[in-house]
Amino acid sequence: MTTLDFSPLFRSMIGFDRLASSLETAYRTEPGGYPPYNVEVQDENRYRITLAVAGFTEGELDIEAKENLLTVTGQRRAMEAEGNFLYRGIANRSFERKFQLADYVKVVEAKLENGLLHVDLVREVPEAMKPRRIEIHGGATSPAIEHDAVPLEPAKAA
Repeated sequence: MTTLDFSPLFRSMIGFDRLASSLETAYRTEPGGYPPYNVEVQDENRYRITLAVAGFTEGELDIEAKENLLTVTGQRRAMEAEGNFLYRGIANRSFERKFQLADYVKVVEAKLENGLLHVDLVREVPEAMKPRRIEIHGGATSPAIEHDAVPLEPAKAA
């Protein structure tokens, strides 16, 4: 198995600590897992995360957005009666799934439909952070400030 060393990132990327630790965490995390999920890009600023949570009710699911971390938790409250199973392939366990969100990405809605939990996200970039167009003026022909040539009347003595 190939091992990657991320320590050069930590010593040469000043101010990118979160990025380096996210790369390290992503590399060490096992792919897949429970529950399975999709991440969909709907347009430039809208995303949807869909988790397959068959068997969970709304009361057993919890969604928390704190800083740049979205955490989806499923806690089984009532276990099915133990039976005499020949094969048990339906997962009946609690879970916690975490998603790292970029700056300005916010959760706008979550809904449970047919065993799928849909979490809608929107990136809302503040106006001050959006790109703006700067007009370019020629250096030699920069306009001088012109004033109206209206003479001022002297103050009248009373």
